[in-house]
Amino acid sequence: MIPVFVGIFYLPANAVTPDAMPAHWVNLTAASVFILAALTDWLDGYWARKYHQMSKFGAFLDPVADKLMVAAALIVLVELHRVGAVVALIIIGREIAISALREWMASIGKSANVAVAMVGKIKTAAQMVAIILLLWYDPLFGVNIQWLGEWLIVIAALLTLVSMGYYLRAAWPAIRETI
Repeated sequence: MIPVFVGIFYLPANAVTPDAMPAHWVNLTAASVFILAALTDWLDGYWARKYHQMSKFGAFLDPVADKLMVAAALIVLVELHRVGAVVALIIIGREIAISALREWMASIGKSANVAVAMVGKIKTAAQMVAIILLLWYDPLFGVNIQWLGEWLIVIAALLTLVSMGYYLRAAWPAIRETI
C-alpha cells in the first residue's frame, strides 16, 4: 500500500490520464488508500487474534509496516505544508525509539514491561484520524477538517511524547540493570 499511497502524490498527472487530476481527487484518493491500509491492518490483527493465527514474523513485521505507512504519510504531509516538520519528527522519532526499545526488551525477555498501553492506543487513534483529515483536506459537510486535522495532529504529537515517557519509565528498571 505504501508505494500506491506515495505514487498518488508523485506520479505525473499525465502518466495516468491526459488531464491533470484535480487536487480534491488526489486528496480523496490518498485518504481512501490510507483508510484502506488502516482498516486492513486492524482486520488482519483482529482475525489473527480471534483465530489464533499469530506468528513471530507477523508480530514483528506488522508494526513495522504500520510505522512505515504513518511515516510515509507524515513525510508527504510535511512536503504539502499540512504538517509541521517538528510534529512529524516527534512522531516518527518516537516510533523509531519505542520500536527499538521494544525489540531490546524482547531480547532480554521483558517485552511484557512495554506492552501496548491505553495511552499508546489513544495516541494511535488520534494520529490516524488526524492523518486522514489532513490527507482529505477539503471541507466535509461544511466542516473545516483542515483545521481539525491540524489540531488533532498536535494533540497526537503531545500524546506521542506522553506515551514515550510511559514506555521509557516502564523499561527504566531494565535499562538501569544494564548500565
